[in-house]
Amino acid sequence: MIRSIRSKPLADLWANGTTAKIDRRLHGRILLILDRLDASAVPEQMNLPGFDFHALRGFDPTRDTVHVNGPWCITFEFEGEDACRIDLEQYH
Repeated sequence: MIRSIRSKPLADLWANGTTAKIDRRLHGRILLILDRLDASAVPEQMNLPGFDFHALRGFDPTRDTVHVNGPWCITFEFEGEDACRIDLEQYH
């Protein structure tokens, strides 16, 4: 279950299905990822074909990422069975 989202535009997209602050072409992919995060109880459940799931180095607690498009990634942590501190970042 999603507990917290860091980015206000990302939180708006999750709550309303749309936001002007994130490129419209990314909305469908981001919502698919967020829906899967909401249904996941452990980070490994995000390891799906095309998501390029991997842990980021140098973070404690462990921070994981999945690929959205181009340089955009969704990063997140898990506390218990909840996804938290979710963010949309230009990670690469």
